[in-house]
Amino acid sequence: MTVIAIEEHWTTPELTAALAGLPEESRDDSLALNDMGDNLSRLEDIGDARLAMMDEQGIDIQILSVAPPATGPLAAADAVSLSRRMNDLAAEAVRRNPSRLRAMATLPMAEPSAVAGELERAAGLGFVGAMVYGRTGDTTLDDPCYDDLFATAAALRRPIFIHPQIPSRTIRRAAYAGFDPMTDLALSTFGWGWHLEAALAALRLITRGTFDRHPELEIILGHWGELLLFWLDRADSISRIAGLERKVSDYIRSNVFITSSGMFNPALLHHTLTATTIDRLLFSTDYPFQRPTRPEIQQFLTEFDTDEDREKFTGGTARRLFGIEV
Repeated sequence: MTVIAIEEHWTTPELTAALAGLPEESRDDSLALNDMGDNLSRLEDIGDARLAMMDEQGIDIQILSVAPPATGPLAAADAVSLSRRMNDLAAEAVRRNPSRLRAMATLPMAEPSAVAGELERAAGLGFVGAMVYGRTGDTTLDDPCYDDLFATAAALRRPIFIHPQIPSRTIRRAAYAGFDPMTDLALSTFGWGWHLEAALAALRLITRGTFDRHPELEIILGHWGELLLFWLDRADSISRIAGLERKVSDYIRSNVFITSSGMFNPALLHHTLTATTIDRLLFSTDYPFQRPTRPEIQQFLTEFDTDEDREKFTGGTARRLFGIEV
């Protein structure tokens, strides 16, 4: 049984410095989470230490993706140049360890005209998909300026992973503030706000008709669907009003893959299987922010009814989606 972890993060000192150097109004406060404990040293290692941790967990292949907020908050020109450098570094890491690593592209979302071209370049380097966020500045992911990205991703058969991000400062002041600074941050990120942002981004793409225009497009949501799968009965009511061809839940089942992000709670697995099929589920640990042990992973895998379903979750579906030959 091959285990492929698809949401495993990394970064570089150059990107960290560029993000930390932004003016206060442009800075992403969730960057502080990268500094907690030994997260940063683990994020910056895409070599021997990472491979050793994979061995310890029983993971055969990691798909690398740049930790949030990636290059999104940077000025357009800086986002273009640094996204390119990050992709070159990730490609080199994969070349050094082709049996253990793959990568998702980092895209310069602050410069929409450069996004599709960088995805094409990354695909030529062997990247298996791209990771993006629901909003860049005030521009949402479903804005027409990004439609070339989705057309290109569909044509190249490269899935787009929508990762959570911190809500805008306006929303944070209105809904997540009033506690001490770290509690405010936790509430607006991993405790709640991150996941609403990602779910909303996916729901907006559906509502915008993105999958009607690009039926071959595949997206990925982490954390067992970022709460969206728990609310499909209500979300389906959007379809008729928005003039969609199908129900929201139908798009979820046909165009969205769901990954675990290290949340190995059997109840989440079983609920997800009421909303979609085993062929749409993917394994991930959200390294280094979540670090499940090998026994914890193995215990969770006993929740699958058959060896076939277990193999799909751990690696079979990832091999098919990302074109990984092992």
